[in-house]
Amino acid sequence: MTKKHAFISFDFDNDKVLKDFIIGQSNHEDSPFDVVDQSLKEAAPERDWVERARRAIKRSEIAIVMVGPKTHNAPGVLKEVAMAREEKIPIIQIIGYKDGNYTAVPNAGRLYGWNWENLKKLLS
Repeated sequence: MTKKHAFISFDFDNDKVLKDFIIGQSNHEDSPFDVVDQSLKEAAPERDWVERARRAIKRSEIAIVMVGPKTHNAPGVLKEVAMAREEKIPIIQIIGYKDGNYTAVPNAGRLYGWNWENLKKLLS
């Protein structure tokens, strides 16, 4: 099986654990994707961060937005979604937690539950 190269976007300030979980899932033998890179928000100057994020997104076949309670307002996620749209990279949104109400990130498509069946269907 050929795996899709995925860029992972997440709310850096609130949901780092989701990044770890989705990367762990990508390491399973029957996973339909591997992680090219993940959200790059860090202490780097803003200009460098934007350039690095765009390069990582361009290397990807799909962007996965890991959605937590505040993701729809996370500035880094909003910028990454805009870059993926500009680069014509498909985007899917995965709800990262079992409980709670989640708002979709604007312009990033529909929200999907996080389960193996959905991932395989969306990423195949």
